[in-house]
Amino acid sequence: MRTTLHKYRHVYLVGLQSNLVYRGNFAARGLFSLFHLVVVFILWGAVYVGNDRVGGFDLRQTLTYFVIMLPLQFIIGAFNEDYQISEEIRNGLINQFLLKPVNYFAYRFSVFLSARSVSGVLVFLPLALALPFIHHQLSFPPEGWRLALGLPAMFMSALIQFTIAFCFGLLSFWFLEIQSFVILSFAIETLLGGQVFPLDLMPAALYRLSQFLPYYYQMYFPAAIFSGRLDLAQTLEGLSVQAAWVVLLFLLARLLWARGLRHHTAVGG
Repeated sequence: MRTTLHKYRHVYLVGLQSNLVYRGNFAARGLFSLFHLVVVFILWGAVYVGNDRVGGFDLRQTLTYFVIMLPLQFIIGAFNEDYQISEEIRNGLINQFLLKPVNYFAYRFSVFLSARSVSGVLVFLPLALALPFIHHQLSFPPEGWRLALGLPAMFMSALIQFTIAFCFGLLSFWFLEIQSFVILSFAIETLLGGQVFPLDLMPAALYRLSQFLPYYYQMYFPAAIFSGRLDLAQTLEGLSVQAAWVVLLFLLARLLWARGLRHHTAVGG
């Protein structure tokens, strides 16, 4: 076990060094994301004109939700993992892992964690600049259990995001181009992941249905915990469903990997 942990720890550290080369890109992306936050404040400020509460939440609670959503996108979002996996399959780079004691899923997840560590830290720099100007418009819930349950929810959200990207990357065993699948998934994820609007603003039946889909747990669920849009009972129920999706998606990834290797032809050394 210690040898295995040391192996993937080394992969994480190498990935960390590699991603630090692009720290300027991550910082610039985080800085420009503040413009999106400005639009959010203007838009939702207009929505609340003449309304004290929308969907049971006031303006400060809704703005807090979007401010929390911003760093979550950098900390747990899977950006290019599907394309990187696809490139390694199509270019034959994956062959180096087939005869070595390396679990490809664990290897790619270690690289994913290293990239998210860099982007997750750098996104707080522009937020620190903006916070003195917007803190009076925010309202963070005081309950301590939100941090205790929100952090595991964040980790499982990262697992779900990565595993879905991993599965899309493995489609390259069967398809020459996966871009159409990824774009479609990204569009659905953006809408049903709560990045456009809080999902609890949907009609009750649709909102309840969304709670059984994996997209609900990619972004919205941890953001809703930290911003106070979910109570303790709803959070505990959501954690159980989220854990079930982690297991199901992991089993799907293993199935695609096993089936994909049957179609793969390794040439060269």
